[in-house]
Amino acid sequence: MDEKVRETNSKGRVIPEVNGSLRNSYIKMPKVIREASGIRIFGKRMKSLIFTTDVAIIKNTDADAIIAVYPFTPMPTITQALMSVSDIPVMCGVGGGLTHGKRSANIALHAEFQGAIGVVLNGPTTDETIAYVRENVDVPIVITILSELSDIAGKLKAGADILNVSCGAKTAAVVKSIRARFPDVPIIATGGPTDESIIETIEAGANAITYTPPSNGELFREKMDYYRDIEQAKYDIEKMEN
Repeated sequence: MDEKVRETNSKGRVIPEVNGSLRNSYIKMPKVIREASGIRIFGKRMKSLIFTTDVAIIKNTDADAIIAVYPFTPMPTITQALMSVSDIPVMCGVGGGLTHGKRSANIALHAEFQGAIGVVLNGPTTDETIAYVRENVDVPIVITILSELSDIAGKLKAGADILNVSCGAKTAAVVKSIRARFPDVPIIATGGPTDESIIETIEAGANAITYTPPSNGELFREKMDYYRDIEQAKYDIEKMEN
């Protein structure tokens, strides 16, 4: 295995990086996310959360945690599959829209039993459903905020612990507004596609950033292009020699 010096910390101390020859390719989080304060959950400090349910990506990333939410009704078998693959903390989606009430509470409890470090409820979740989940689990409840019109105070009173702000182009502005009203509430937020947008979101008050990686198909396309270039270079060399 090769050991290479990649960077230094804020005090100028070297951070050694050790990789293997086979696992040197993985999804790297934008370095600017390290500027966030992070959120400490059960002693683990998290700044970067990768937004994916792709088990191959989950196994090959340097993110601090996984936020696994998908556009179907939550299923314990999916949670089990994600937990069995991940070697970093996972926050699992447990509904809140079509799946709600006691069903969400039961799914959340099952996720906790399987090792989830937090459960995520989506935007339409009622305060009643948040309360049901709160009664059943000990892990933090993450509530997704989709608009500046959301009743933040009501959701926190019902039992939500962490806000997950996902408001598209308005995310930084909404985070800033929430932070002004709730100076101590933990905030996760989407950072957008650029370093500049991530920094803007952090400066607005986000403690941690969610990052959406390229799809497995996009990553494999890059790999195949790389292999084609190697094949072409090999052909060109052989042609010159002959």
